[in-house]
Amino acid sequence: MSAPLWITEADVTAMMDISGAINALEAALLAEARGDAQNMVKTHVAWGGGDTLHAIGAAFPAEGVVGTKTWAHTHGGATPLLILFDSHDGSLRAVLEAFALGQLRTGAASAVATRWLAAADADELAMIGTGKQAITQVAAIAAVRRLRRVRVFGPTPERRAQFAARVRQELGLEAVEAQSVRQATEGAPIVTLATRATAPFLTADMLAGGAHVNAIGAIVPSRSEFSADVLQRATCVVADSVPSAQRLARELIDFYGPADAPGWHAVLPLASIVAQQRRRGPHDTVTVFKSLGMGISDLALAIALYREAVRNGRGRTLEAPRRVLPQLAAQKTTA
Repeated sequence: MSAPLWITEADVTAMMDISGAINALEAALLAEARGDAQNMVKTHVAWGGGDTLHAIGAAFPAEGVVGTKTWAHTHGGATPLLILFDSHDGSLRAVLEAFALGQLRTGAASAVATRWLAAADADELAMIGTGKQAITQVAAIAAVRRLRRVRVFGPTPERRAQFAARVRQELGLEAVEAQSVRQATEGAPIVTLATRATAPFLTADMLAGGAHVNAIGAIVPSRSEFSADVLQRATCVVADSVPSAQRLARELIDFYGPADAPGWHAVLPLASIVAQQRRRGPHDTVTVFKSLGMGISDLALAIALYREAVRNGRGRTLEAPRRVLPQLAAQKTTA
């Protein structure tokens, strides 16, 4: 057994690009569909003015690996860490700095959903939001569709201009600034929402017939990006994790009701879309992908990165923590 590794952000970005992340995620979703990977339902606690502590995880018993990712999302920043354990003896395999990993897996999830649910000839993206996730989202969509143009909208003109310039410079794509959400989405075949909005801003009348929507920003019940009429118009609604959506996705909870309500049967897990190769049909109007983040996605990339690090000698070797035998916990001290 190799000594545990500490894998840095620099290691992650050196070993994996968005195409590698998409491939790793699709393979993991197929494993989930076969029953070879299980999610730990995402959990969180909030405090202050919207700061949140999150934990997600998954088990890949066929791979011999289980793990969790945790992070505190604060106004001052975040430092996500992902921990991999051996599923047979509980020993530590690796600790990964997981900020770039999180951006890659979130982009990969949107890319996989877009690959299966967007029109095959979709060549324009409306990117709503210009924050930390946005550039990876654009790169991910460009990996599965030949984009002709990206329309960019964010509420701050300066940031909007800077982001459009970044798309042009880093991705080599035409990028134009929109003056409103409606101007950005009008006629766009793909729409990605990556905001911290607390109230819905996207309505059904803003969407073109046949549009596909990736909604990735609202991952706790206090946040919401699109209105109920988007779901009323949708012919296919997909979530990365339906159980997580039932607890955390305000847009879907308000529309479908509590987790035991029959309407939730209409929400499909992304794994089933990939396994069944369910592509957009001629009768589909709007399709919606609700992304909340799930352990299977994070661990899919983490396992691939860990194996690459072992093969190529990357990462810093850690001293293995001392193992505590279970019987020690039962010992009692005497006065």
